[in-house]
Amino acid sequence: MKFWKRAIITLALVLPLFVLAACGKSSASTSKNATVKVGIMSTDKEIWADIQSRLKKQGVTIKLVQFTDYNQPNQALEDGDIQLNAFQHHNFLDNWNKKHHTKIVDIGATYIGPMRAYSNKIKSLKEVKAGDKISLPNDPSNEGRALQLLAQNGLLTLKKGVASPTIRDISENKLNLKFTELDAAQTARSLDDVTVAVVNNDIAAAANLKPANAIAVEKITKQSKPWVNFIAAKSAKDKNNATYKKIVKAYQTKRTAELLKKVYKGSTLPAWNYKF
Repeated sequence: MKFWKRAIITLALVLPLFVLAACGKSSASTSKNATVKVGIMSTDKEIWADIQSRLKKQGVTIKLVQFTDYNQPNQALEDGDIQLNAFQHHNFLDNWNKKHHTKIVDIGATYIGPMRAYSNKIKSLKEVKAGDKISLPNDPSNEGRALQLLAQNGLLTLKKGVASPTIRDISENKLNLKFTELDAAQTARSLDDVTVAVVNNDIAAAANLKPANAIAVEKITKQSKPWVNFIAAKSAKDKNNATYKKIVKAYQTKRTAELLKKVYKGSTLPAWNYKF
């Protein structure tokens, strides 16, 4: 009889500890998943702040983590400092995954922004003279894209069959143009030092460059699919995350399309329903 009494007393003392432990585990898990950190470029803050507000009403809390260059968001995603990011196109991610041995994936298209050439000195690429300086973004995918824009306008010829050309893949440069490779964020700031700067769409927006003042614009064709931007997650299993799906759905709306037009002054196109 004494044995059973001791057993009952012991159970009475231990059971609450199991309950508390279980509750503590559940609370920690809930807390961990309560907020989704999304890495964005600072130019997209207005767009994502609106999505953030809409999702809060659905019980999804987003914390925005802003970046100013392309070198950080994927590393932050890989390190677990953020759960999603939205800043890059497929060609950029393909190069990143290959170089860093990561498996970051696209979970939903956002927009496509044509690359543009700007100048404070000339009004047309036809005015480019021998020996003029041209600045380009230096990351593999965007440098190739910039060079292809110049090639489309007859300023140079590129080697055939090179997916992401660099200045070393220029096969003909009749005007002996001088190229300056810069971090993408610096291209807009180089306008006073060069004749032409080829600038990414979001960087141009951040620098308050007006799309209407561009002296050349990249053509959007079937070959432009690698330049579609998207929301990215760390691995393929994240594609089935219900919360992440809600975030993608909230982005791919008419409301967001209107904001893209406003923020980027008509220079950026919603990509989730775009017909290439």
